[in-house]
Parts: sequence; structure tokens; C-alpha cells
Amino acid sequence: MPSLWTDGRLQTPTSAGAADDVRSADVVVVGAGLTGLTTALLLSRAGKKVVVLEARYPGACATGNTTGKVSVLQGSKLARVAGKHSTDVLRAYVTGNTEGRDWLLRYCDEHGISVQREDDHAYAQSIKGLSTARDILDACRAAGLDEATWVDDADVPFEFRGGVRLPDQAQLDPMPVLTSLITELERHGGTVLQGMRVTSVSGTGPVDVHVRLSAAPEDTRDAQIVITADRCVLATGTPILDRGMFFARLEAQRSYCLAFDVPGEITRSMYIAVDSPTRSVRYAPSEGGDKLIVGGAGHGVGRSSTPSQSVSELADWAKQNYPGAVQTHFWSAQDYHSVAELPYVGPILPKMENILVATGFDKWGMTNGVAAALALSARILGGRMDWAQAFQSWSSHELTGVATAVEFNAKVGLQMALGWAKPLIPSRAPEEGHGTVRIAPWHLEAESVVDGARRDVSPICPHLGGIVEWNDADQAWECPLHGSRFGPDGALLEGPATRGLSPAN
Repeated sequence: MPSLWTDGRLQTPTSAGAADDVRSADVVVVGAGLTGLTTALLLSRAGKKVVVLEARYPGACATGNTTGKVSVLQGSKLARVAGKHSTDVLRAYVTGNTEGRDWLLRYCDEHGISVQREDDHAYAQSIKGLSTARDILDACRAAGLDEATWVDDADVPFEFRGGVRLPDQAQLDPMPVLTSLITELERHGGTVLQGMRVTSVSGTGPVDVHVRLSAAPEDTRDAQIVITADRCVLATGTPILDRGMFFARLEAQRSYCLAFDVPGEITRSMYIAVDSPTRSVRYAPSEGGDKLIVGGAGHGVGRSSTPSQSVSELADWAKQNYPGAVQTHFWSAQDYHSVAELPYVGPILPKMENILVATGFDKWGMTNGVAAALALSARILGGRMDWAQAFQSWSSHELTGVATAVEFNAKVGLQMALGWAKPLIPSRAPEEGHGTVRIAPWHLEAESVVDGARRDVSPICPHLGGIVEWNDADQAWECPLHGSRFGPDGALLEGPATRGLSPAN
């Protein structure tokens, strides 16, 4: 299910021979999304030898499946940050995102990448949502976003009870940005290796980054290489290393997007509802005319019994409000919500400067991701960003999220217990497009049927032993503990796991 942005783009894995020529670097960046590639470019501009390792292809995860909104307003995010932190921290968070937004838009202008400057709106669909929208306006004013204003109505076909407008934000197609970043990175001597999955990082001085060809069998020793580097940056959505226990400080969220051809007028500005169910709206220029993009239907990864039903409701909402709309694309993305509402950017462990992380962008990676790249590159090069205090991976700010962390991990414990108990209830063999975990003699099996192909794999997530659940919208297995995801054949798609599901016994 390619997104509107990735549809039709050809991706070619790096050959094993080319990978063999790269055995050392100043910095290894893991992940070729917006955060990883921006970090790599900033470091290569400063003369560092940088190697980017991508398990699949650039933009394969969050960046290539985003809504492409470049906004500091960010729905209800600012109100949630203000609810847990001081005004100084809120201002620092907004300053970082503003610098991230401005760097990205300036880069697009300098490299001829199309951007649409539009107002952004965080709005209430019902009376109940108005208090949240008012909190957002208060947070904007506390953060110094004086241009934010209250609006009682808007020229939209859907229910709009009032909300906050922040002018002169932006939207874009992220893939031309990634292509341009790679081109400039390589011009500065950097290297991007695709189809290379990092399985571990060892050492505390120079670090050894252990890499496996993604297309090779997981037990094939001769398909593994080691790259030595002074520093390693994990820009992988959630860190693939368990050091720092970030998996216990984040909650994985999945959300969905639909693109439509719409006859007649289309909504021009950007909108996101702050009450449930979430509805996100923007347009996207295309050769056949502007497309409507609608997002929402979010849920905790592996914690929804019928995601397809929520996606159908999202599609129905779009068709009711935009008569004649014809769906052309469907895609989904994964994001990580931190316990204290702030991103984690910095050392994987306190004072461990050789391995750095960037995670917890909570669906606003177009600005947070670039801000993280600015903060990480400054840290590595010896510079300083005062606003980066709000992005620290280890900080006293975390104390505000203790209650949330307890709640997150209580849910994880419950999901672990339910996962192992649920197969005790007899279930039918799955129908087309579905999957189920069942008890076979002496073991568990995850069985699915997709396009007529029946596949059996182990349901035990290789990360920390959770039992996977079937996502009937994406037709993939998801671990409800920490968000690892796998194809019907068990192939690893994303998450903290570094290998796929085992074959069924």
C-alpha cells in the first residue's frame, strides 16, 4: 500500500559489494528518514565522513507515510506540553519546532522543492472540544505565538465549532526533500546504503555497528558486516537498542491516511480536529488536479481489534463531506508518544555520547525531526542550541511523565497477559485478509490469508516476547507491547525488533 508520496518510486537496495567497501566512518546514522538524512547532511557539510544505513529504502516508515504538514500549531500538542511543563520549556519546544520548520522551508526554497504555504487550524468538531481548543490558544500565547487567533467559523463542509488558526504554515510532499538531501549528502562525500538492517551496536569508544543485508536470511553469517564509527545516531522511529529503556518511555501509535479525487472545490487550508474522532485535512497538488488527504482512525499499535472499521468510517466521513470523492490511495504511519510529551534527542544513556537517539515526535516529525537533526549535529560538532533543553533524552522533565509511564507499562503488562491467554479460546481458521493466533499441538501459530496465500509463523515477537495481533487494515502482524510490525510472512517491517517472526514449528 504505497502512500501518495511513495507511489511509483523505484527503490534499489545497495549491492553487497558496494557495502563491503564501507567499513569506517566518523558518524553512522541509522535510518534514512527526514531526521536521519538531515542530520547526516549537516554533519557532512561540516566535513564529517557520514554513512547512512537504511533497512528498507529512504522514507519507508514515518517520513514517506506522513500527512506532510509542516506546522508549529500541532493540534492539541502545545496544550498538552503546557499542561505538564513550565512556560520556559513550552517556549523552548516551540522555538525548536519553529527553527526546524524554517530550516526545512528554507531548504525547499533553495533547492526548488514545491511547498504550499497555508494556514493551519486546530478546531473543535463539537461543543465538548471547545475547551481543548481554548487551551491550545492559551498555550500559543504563552509560547509567544502571537499570530495565533481564535476563529468561530471556517469555509469548510465539515462540522466546525471554533478553533485556533496559525497563519503561514506549510505542507509538502516529503519524498523530493529526501531525494535532494541524499543528492547533496553524496556530493559532500556521504554514503547512503539501502537494504542494510542494523542489528546491534557494540563498544563505548569507537562503536561497532553490526549490519545485515535485509534481503538475506537472518542466520546467514556471510551477509553481515561491521562498520566502525566514532558516533552512531539512531534515527529509527523508536531506538532499536534497548539501552535507555526507551521502549518503556514511549507508546507506539498507528494512524491512517486516504487520498481522494474530489469534483469541484477542495478545502485549501490545513485542519486537524482536537476532539474524537481525529480528522486531519489538507490538499495535495497532483498532475490530475488537487487531491484531498484525510487522516485519522488512530489506535495503539496492536491494540485495535478491527482497524479496518475505523478506516471505513474515515472514508465515509470524507465522502459525506465531499460528495463525489473517489479514493485513490490508502496508507498508514507509526509514531511514538513520549510519557512527558517531549521528544527524546541526545545520548542513549546519560553521558554516553557515542550513541545518540531521536524519537518521540508524536506525529509532528516534519518540524520535530529537523529540530532533532539541528540539535544532534550541534551536539556532535560542539555547538549549542539553548532550546534543545526541551528535547533532552535524559532530563528532570521526565518526572512529569512518571504517572503516564506507569500507565503505559501497566497496559504493556496487560497486553502481555492477554496475548498469551487469548489463544486458549478456540478460533476459526482465518478468512481472506485476516489473521489469527491459534494453538497448534505444543505451540502457538500466527496464521493469515492474504491474496489467497495462507502463511503460518510464530506469533512471538522477537523483541520482548509479546504475542502479535493482526491488523486487518494494513494486513500485517503488530506487537501490542512496543510496536514492532511484521508482514504476513513474518518479515520485519519496523519497530524495536531487529529480526522477523520465526517460522512456525
